[in-house]
Amino acid sequence: MKVRFAPSPTGKLHVGNIRVALMNYLYCKINKGHFLLRIDDTDFVRSTKEFENGIYADLEWLGIKWDSLEHQSKRGEIYDKARDDLIAKGLLYPCYETAEELDKKRKIQTSLGKPPIYDRAALQLTAEEKTKLEAEGRKAHWRFKLSGNRVLWNDLVRGEQTVDTSSMSDPVLIREDGAYLYTLPSVVDDVELGISHVIRGEDHVTNTGAQIEIFEALSGTRPEFGHFPLLVGKDGEGLSKRLGSLSIESMRGDGVEPMAILSLLAKLGTSDAVEAVLSIDDLIGTFDFAKIGRAPARFNPEDVTRLNSQLLHITEYDAVKSHLAELGCDLGVDFWNIIRGNLHKISDAKIWAQVISGEIEPVIEDAEFANAAAALVPDDIKSDTWSGFVASVKEKTGKTGKNLFMPLRLALTGQAHGPDMSQIFALIGSDKAKKRLSGNKA
Repeated sequence: MKVRFAPSPTGKLHVGNIRVALMNYLYCKINKGHFLLRIDDTDFVRSTKEFENGIYADLEWLGIKWDSLEHQSKRGEIYDKARDDLIAKGLLYPCYETAEELDKKRKIQTSLGKPPIYDRAALQLTAEEKTKLEAEGRKAHWRFKLSGNRVLWNDLVRGEQTVDTSSMSDPVLIREDGAYLYTLPSVVDDVELGISHVIRGEDHVTNTGAQIEIFEALSGTRPEFGHFPLLVGKDGEGLSKRLGSLSIESMRGDGVEPMAILSLLAKLGTSDAVEAVLSIDDLIGTFDFAKIGRAPARFNPEDVTRLNSQLLHITEYDAVKSHLAELGCDLGVDFWNIIRGNLHKISDAKIWAQVISGEIEPVIEDAEFANAAAALVPDDIKSDTWSGFVASVKEKTGKTGKNLFMPLRLALTGQAHGPDMSQIFALIGSDKAKKRLSGNKA
C-alpha cells in the first residue's frame, strides 16, 4: 500500500487539509504502508518556499511523518512524456476556442435546455483550419477525450459509485500557455510513484470518472479510491484555505496541543466518541472507513479547546517538563500534578507559577476580614493545614460558605478559580500568605 498527501505551497495548512493528511496516514499505518508527501508546486506564481517550509513544520509538529518526499516542479519531463503518449493515442486534442466563445456556447446550450458540456467542435477542425487559427495568434488548450461510458468503482467510504462520462465536458489538461492543470500531473504522479490508494474529500467524486479514464489510458490500471465527507465550520460553511484562525500555524501559536487537533479530526463525522488521546499511535488502531458517516463533519474550535483541556489533565509531568521549562514555569512534578486539572492551555501554567513563586497583587474586598485571616496563618503550612486554617478564620470572623472561601482564594491567588486551595496554600507558603492577606504585593 502506498498513499499520498499532496498540498500546494500556496497558503497555510488548515484543519481541513490536515484531516486529509490524517485519513491517509492512519489508513496507511494500519496496513503498514508507505506515506508519500508530494509538494504540488507547479503554480510558480503563487507557490513559495515559505509556505512549503510551513507544511513541513506543521506536519512535524503534529507527528504526521512521511516516508518519502516528491516535488511536482521537478517532474516536468515525466508529464511531457505522458502528454505525448496521450496525443499519440488520439486521446488529447487541441482546442482553440476563447473563454468568451466557450461561455457563449454554454449559454446557448442552457437556453435550449441542453447540458452545458463541450461539443467537441475542435475534433472537426482540419489541419489547414488549425494552421489558420494559429496564424491568427490563437494558442491551443488541450482536452482529454472521454469515452462517454459509465465508469464504476467501489469507493472505500461511499461504496459502489458510478459516473457517466457522457454527461461531462472533456476536461482541459493543458492551458493555452502550455501549463499543466492539476489533473494530468496528479494522475501521472500516482501512476509513476505507485500510489495504490487515493483518499480525499468527496468534492473530488465528480472528477474521479474522468481521472480513472486517464489512469487507464496511461497505465491500464487504476488505484483504489476513498472519498469522505467534507469538513465544514460550525455554521455549516466550508473552510477557507486562508482562514487564519483555523490554520495549524495559528493554533500552534495559540498554545493548542497537537494531539487535541488530531484527536478531534480523527473522530469528527464518525461513530466513535470524540475524546482526547495522548498519541497518534492510539488513533491508528481505532480508524476504520466504515465508521465514517455521509453528512459533512462540523469543526467547532470550542471542541479543540475542550479536548486540549482534557489532554493536559491526563498528561504526565515527564511529557511536558521541557515545555514547562521553555515557558519558564517548571516548578516540578508536584506543581504540575496540582495545576494540570485546571489548565486550558499549557501556557496557563505560567499563571500558577507566578502565584506560587512570583509576586501577585492580592484582591482584597474586605480588609478587616483579610487582616483577621492573616493573623491566623500558621508559620508552618503543610497540605493538611488548609482545613484547620479555614475553620479558625470562620470562627474568628463568622463568615461561612462562599463569603468565607472566595475572599481567601482571591487574596491568596488573585484568581477566582483554580486548583484545590489546600495544595496551593502549601506551595504558596506562610510568608507570602501573610503578606497577601495583609494587602501587600507578594
